[in-house]
Amino acid sequence: MTQTATRFYLKIQQVEKLCLFELAWGMGQQLTVSLPYPESLTISYQDWEKKYLNFYHKALRGRVVNTGKITRQVDWHQKLVQAEAKLLCEFHRWLRHEELYDIRAIIAQAAKQKTESLPSQHKTHVSTVDIFITCNSQELCRLPWEAWEITEFAASSKIRIARQPINIRNTTINYQFECRRSKARVLAILGDDTGLNFQVDKEAVKSLSPIAEVEFVGWQPQETQAELKEKIVKAITDQRGWDILFFAGHSNETLNTGGEIAIAPGTTLSITEISQPLTMAKQRGLQFAIFNSCSGLSIANALIDLGLSQVAVMREPIHNQVAQEFLVRFLQSLAKYKDVHESLLSACQFLKLEKNLTYPSTYLIPSLFRHPEAPLFCLQASSLKHKLKRWLPTKREAMVISTLIFCSLQLSTQRFLIEKRVLVQAMYRQYTNQVERQNSPPVLLVEIDEDSIKKAKISDPVPMDRSYMAKIIDQLTTINANIIGIDYLLDRYQPENDKKLAQTLRSSIEKQNTWFIFATSRNRSGGWFEALPELASPKWRLQGNVSVVGYERYVTHVTLLPSQDSTETPLPFGYLLTVAHLLNFEQSDNLLQPQINSSIDWLSQVKNHIAQTTGKHFFDLSSSSSRLKSLTKFSYRLRQMWLHPIIDFSIPPEAVFLRLPAWQLLESSESQLLPKILTDKRPSIVIIAAGYKDAGLTPGEDNFPLPPAVGYWRSQKNPPDLSRAFTGGEVHAYLVHHFLKQRLVIPIPNLWLIGVAAILGKGVVLMLENNSKSKTQKNKIILSLLFLLTLIYSIYSLQIYISAAILLPWLLPSLTFWIYVFLYSINSKSTLKN
Repeated sequence: MTQTATRFYLKIQQVEKLCLFELAWGMGQQLTVSLPYPESLTISYQDWEKKYLNFYHKALRGRVVNTGKITRQVDWHQKLVQAEAKLLCEFHRWLRHEELYDIRAIIAQAAKQKTESLPSQHKTHVSTVDIFITCNSQELCRLPWEAWEITEFAASSKIRIARQPINIRNTTINYQFECRRSKARVLAILGDDTGLNFQVDKEAVKSLSPIAEVEFVGWQPQETQAELKEKIVKAITDQRGWDILFFAGHSNETLNTGGEIAIAPGTTLSITEISQPLTMAKQRGLQFAIFNSCSGLSIANALIDLGLSQVAVMREPIHNQVAQEFLVRFLQSLAKYKDVHESLLSACQFLKLEKNLTYPSTYLIPSLFRHPEAPLFCLQASSLKHKLKRWLPTKREAMVISTLIFCSLQLSTQRFLIEKRVLVQAMYRQYTNQVERQNSPPVLLVEIDEDSIKKAKISDPVPMDRSYMAKIIDQLTTINANIIGIDYLLDRYQPENDKKLAQTLRSSIEKQNTWFIFATSRNRSGGWFEALPELASPKWRLQGNVSVVGYERYVTHVTLLPSQDSTETPLPFGYLLTVAHLLNFEQSDNLLQPQINSSIDWLSQVKNHIAQTTGKHFFDLSSSSSRLKSLTKFSYRLRQMWLHPIIDFSIPPEAVFLRLPAWQLLESSESQLLPKILTDKRPSIVIIAAGYKDAGLTPGEDNFPLPPAVGYWRSQKNPPDLSRAFTGGEVHAYLVHHFLKQRLVIPIPNLWLIGVAAILGKGVVLMLENNSKSKTQKNKIILSLLFLLTLIYSIYSLQIYISAAILLPWLLPSLTFWIYVFLYSINSKSTLKN
């Protein structure tokens, strides 16, 4: 709960039968009125005091002058209740006098304005008006000023009344608790317990042990007076310092020595005797003192005069049990990190509402004396749990973070952010001249496009005429293409054309040991489409999964290898093409060649060959990132794709594949084709794929939305390529490139970095809050540096994408961080206005 306070200083001076009320506030404003002091108020107080002492005549924490003989027949409880009512009635009648109307109205109006100026969303913000009352006579000091009802003008406001001595000669020391020590320290002095029982007091003070260091000091029967006083002085002046001084026992007012406390039977200690030790204790951190004893007005005045921040005392004699009830409630509130004024008001409210039938009038007895320049003391949490509580988001922050997290978990948002980020990466590559250039890219993409279909006079390309495919493979065999991937499902019969294609495939293997990788995908029954055995035998062909990964129709992610080798799921089409390339072009000897008459399936031969020649597992030929990780697999259950590598479309297509229409392949001579598609005088990987609008199991299924980055690269051509088509063959070409180059970009989830940004943002907000108003310029410098760091992070994230293949999200994390700062700025401006 946050608090803002407006202060008024009310000085009340009694001159003969008149009382002068002087109210000061703000920037030098003041108002003075005079009012007759009613003799009836003095009589009512004296009557109340007499009945109070008669009712609480036993177990008082002070020495009381004999008030006369007490008889059992008198109902002192009822008489005390009546006397209290009469005293408060006289007191309120006097203070409601018309001469005081202006003073009460000014105070109440300030509270009302302060409450109305708060934003409606600040439900936990408390507007507080503090009134410091100073009285020049003991008669006025004894009146229950804390019961003054001013709230009739502004019921919604919170008005607190504290007391201030008429003389304050020493300044207070405002310590920052966090800088001094990790845990508050409490010194409890247990005095003369004659007729009293301090067990409840001790237990109440000990209850602070989880958040404060508590030490007790008190008299022992064998000690002399000198030894006891020396022990108490030594404890007060402990080098480690204290935050709270507590005293339980008998005490009384004195005229010139600042009051006295009974530290042992027959032994008292005046405040003036320990003024020097108390001053040293103040310099070492002592801020608050509570005297749970009788008649403490002189003690409070003396301690505030010494410069202590706040002192809580009982103005009148107090019954032992009442003192204990008060102390327990007071310390319970203090342990909840409420300030001492709130804690005292809470304890008095408890006595008034819940204990008034048992202990009438006692809620009027406690008073808080305050040094006008000292902030209210409250315990600061030393436990890790409470420190972490400061890091919890506010209601506004939680709403914003929840919204951003919700957005980051939406697949549509993820797809949008990935596509736009990769587009920016493409621009960054070009502007920083980090574009991957190759004279001959690793893949030759032979596309059967619309022009090829027209030139071949194919009336219906679904399914594709296999005799036409046979012609393409014949031509590729002519130019010594060693690796051919066929991105077509060959699971259905074409009786007239199957024989031509089957003969062409076998002829290519017999002539030059061509590696063939056929496409497969999952069917509706849960199985896999397989090439007809009449066309391609498992003894000499490989079969790769052509399924793509992304969001709905948008292709964004790499098709990964399974976490474990399994014969149930075919390996990715692009990975098998990569393996074929590595075994054909990376090994100088002991090359593995497919054989038509082999007795073992070709995939097993390939796996065994890799294990024997390289000592590696079949999956280890590419980057470890190409295998499905446990965390990524787990995230699928949450409908997320954590750390699933993305396809890097920021690399220009020209560096990935060479596009060659099928018609151009068939109509060109070998001398025309070789300069375009040879690498070290051998053909690159060849993918035969569809490039027409009806491609796929269902018409158009093999055509995907154009990635923005690919669209950008096409627009950079001269003349620009305005085509919006993006085929499955192009996707597989990129996958081959990534597997071959071992470039798999790992995207860090937005959710993770939103969490990191929230922690950083909260840390910055706490740092800015710790700066005082005098450091406003410093805060501006800090914010400027943070803005600069955000720009540096954005550039760093762009570069690390290229250098380390890691995609660090920028937009949502940056938004998260700056929303924290923005909300802090709004709250700061609101606080300043109020």
